[in-house]
Amino acid sequence: MPTPHNPPAAVRRALRKLGADIHDARRRRRLPMAVVAERAFTSRSTLQRVEAGDASVSIGIYAGVLQALGLLEGLGQVADISNDSVGQALASAQLPKHVHLKRRTGPSHDG
Repeated sequence: MPTPHNPPAAVRRALRKLGADIHDARRRRRLPMAVVAERAFTSRSTLQRVEAGDASVSIGIYAGVLQALGLLEGLGQVADISNDSVGQALASAQLPKHVHLKRRTGPSHDG
């Protein structure tokens, strides 16, 4: 059974891609590792682990690195309902089929 230190293959692949994307974003900005690490309040060795997609690095460190690169907004959109087609479908399935207006009881005040 997978553990936090040995996540499933799909998780490892996603983190490796995220790490590679972070690496590429840093290089496109022509920022040295030392500068990004300092801006992310982490060490250069931890940034190396992030860029390698290390699953044992906390999500807070990944978020700090994304912020240092100006990419933090993307993290906030990951589980947003606009990107959650399954969640949208489930929510829609729970909507009532018909809406009934409650009838007023008591004397009418129309006249």
